[in-house]
Amino acid sequence: MQHLCKSFTGVQALNGVSLQIQPGEIRALLGENGAGKSTLIKVLTGVYPRDSGEIVLDGMPINASDSGHAQRLGISTVYQEVNLIPTMSVMENLTLQHQAKTFGLISWKKAEIRARELLAQVGLDIDPLRQLDTYSIAIQQLVAIARALSTEAKMLILDEPTASLDSDEIKQLFDLMKRLKSEGLGIIFVTHFLDQVYSITDSITVLRNGECIGTFNTAELTRSNLVSHMVGKSLEELAPTAHDHSIKRERTELLQLNNVGKQRYLQPLDLSIAAGEIVGVAGLLGSGRTELCELAYGSVKPDQGEVTLGKHSLTKSSLRRAIQEGMGYCPEDRKQDGIVAELSVRENMILALQASKGWWSPISMAEQQNLVEEMIQRLAIKTPDMDKPIGELSGGNQQKVILARWLITHPALLILDEPTRGIDIGAHHEIIQIIKELCEQGMGLLVASSELEELVMFAHRVVVMKDHHKISELQGDEVSEQAILRTIAS
Repeated sequence: MQHLCKSFTGVQALNGVSLQIQPGEIRALLGENGAGKSTLIKVLTGVYPRDSGEIVLDGMPINASDSGHAQRLGISTVYQEVNLIPTMSVMENLTLQHQAKTFGLISWKKAEIRARELLAQVGLDIDPLRQLDTYSIAIQQLVAIARALSTEAKMLILDEPTASLDSDEIKQLFDLMKRLKSEGLGIIFVTHFLDQVYSITDSITVLRNGECIGTFNTAELTRSNLVSHMVGKSLEELAPTAHDHSIKRERTELLQLNNVGKQRYLQPLDLSIAAGEIVGVAGLLGSGRTELCELAYGSVKPDQGEVTLGKHSLTKSSLRRAIQEGMGYCPEDRKQDGIVAELSVRENMILALQASKGWWSPISMAEQQNLVEEMIQRLAIKTPDMDKPIGELSGGNQQKVILARWLITHPALLILDEPTRGIDIGAHHEIIQIIKELCEQGMGLLVASSELEELVMFAHRVVVMKDHHKISELQGDEVSEQAILRTIAS
């Protein structure tokens, strides 16, 4: 791949990215959210047309028109979410695209023989006639790889293949990757698990902001340097920030997580947040930041441990009950999970309050208008009127509307996942000030962010996540960018 460029409506997603992968090489492709990993894969596999640059495979320039064309050319991809049909048999999933036929009719006997050959390639001895979803996620992942190899692949892209696997299943996958490597297959391995990077890969390419920061031999790159390349700051640049991280009031516990976890989602952990306290959540993308927020709020239910808000257990409660007890949650992806783009600013803002009251107790239009007008003034939301569709507002103003949605409910505890992502500098500063003011007013806040400088500015404590584990909790003078990065890299 040489000098690949791709832009979307003026946003440069890839800017002159070049990398070379040899036969029999396992290359890690790393980078934080928005680095360009997904765009690069989609350009490589023909999902997106490239603006410029060249892709060469076995010495021949190629230009895939779609993923099927890319696979026929020799580039196959297996995504984190297995792209198979669960209600069909293993055999049908493996041979659907290339059905063996006799006199124009599907030859099921030939299809079964071919399926067994493909399964043997990935070391699977399973019944190809069984329905796919009767097998584990790990088996389904290997079946997906078998299908990817069905067209004489020369390059295999594995996009977060271990995200849903346990340790034994990961070992099974890695054994297969090693065998495929020995057979001369080039593999691009996308993951957020640094331990796995150092366990299985030969080399590492780091992307940041659509550019290739560099390619390194895995054995020669320290973890601290890898993290620095990914986040764009060296440990030496991050002098400890002078900031008072103590709570200025008597400690009153709000949120308690006791041994809360969910299998294959988040390892069990303990966490507490007091009134007037901000607890930050740090970690690389995929470390478990969002998973912690979702378990704390209840949008994902834990399979062990207990979640308590004040004196009330919320472990098995509905989201409506959580809202009624004083909890709010602003999700990471505001466009997908936060706003309803077609609804107005007013309608978006009163959603949580209406949900807590119940839809059988509608809020009057007069009350809606009073509440919304107050929040527009309080948070300086820039909108010509409250009935303007929220999708037409800037990202920063959309984020303020989501914040206002929860402030209307008068929460005791507010969970914010990446509250400043994708907003301009002015709005960024305003959101930070709002967070500080809410804390001063006695609210407890759990704030997950990839912006370490931001967390250090306001957090009293910082929980550090890695590979879906809580690995440390920093407090007091320990809360600095340098300390957080060192902990992540340890």
